[in-house]
Amino acid sequence: MRLCELKQKEVINVCTCKSLGCPVDVEFDCKSGCLTALIVPGPGRICGLFGRETECVIPWNCIQQVGEDIILAEVNEEKCFHPC
Repeated sequence: MRLCELKQKEVINVCTCKSLGCPVDVEFDCKSGCLTALIVPGPGRICGLFGRETECVIPWNCIQQVGEDIILAEVNEEKCFHPC
């Protein structure tokens, strides 16, 4: 799978059944070449507009399944959002 295909899939938190959005970036280990996390932008500042202040870093081991249209992840949303 290519990164452009991964970025078109919606990430769903299986703990809350909420959509977290679509990945905008990935983290990977330079030594092993393996993915370590998906980066999903946080909510917009004002009604979803005017940029974002946070991003959700989802460790790869929290990814339950990558499907045709969605990515299922088990995420504690309080811990995954970090300032940009």
